Amino acid sequence: MNRRLLQIIAISVVLVVLSACSTSNPSALNQKLGEFTAVNQDGETVTKADFEGKIWVASFFFTHCITVCPSLTANMALLQQEAIQQGVDFELVSFTVDPEKDKPEIIKAYLEKFDADFSQWQALTGYSFAEIQELSQKSFKSPLQKEGGDSDQFIHGTSFYLIDRSGVIVDRFSGLDVPTDEIISAVKKMK
Repeated sequence: MNRRLLQIIAISVVLVVLSACSTSNPSALNQKLGEFTAVNQDGETVTKADFEGKIWVASFFFTHCITVCPSLTANMALLQQEAIQQGVDFELVSFTVDPEKDKPEIIKAYLEKFDADFSQWQALTGYSFAEIQELSQKSFKSPLQKEGGDSDQFIHGTSFYLIDRSGVIVDRFSGLDVPTDEIISAVKKMK
């Protein structure tokens, strides 16, 4: 086996382990979200304050991911479609873990492939890798690191995080086997 294939297998194993740890477990959360400043897919500045008073679901991705990100993004799109069909209003936010490559026009084009409705879904970039790593690890309690070597891949969590109106991360769900009905039900209880 070549080294690249071994790296992909190792990343896949780590992500499977992470997703197994990503089942809904509200007692492990109740974490106040840290401050952040970003730029969305339209080049507009976005901060944590822009989500005050809103219920939202967050995830992590990057556009040149060769493992889980396409599935995570497809599942976020599925969640958005289901929420629209059920008439449940909440925001979706996807944080890129590779802000150096994922500029606004790149993340917008990427999410357009998944029929994202940008009136309720923002993809964020415009921060440093160190800033998103700190937000991921401290606020979301989710590992984030560069793969290492000459790879352009990242190891990141695969959860969807439910954030309440006061900016508290109250629950997390698997982003790979997304329980859309469970997430929508949790949002309805928060209304």
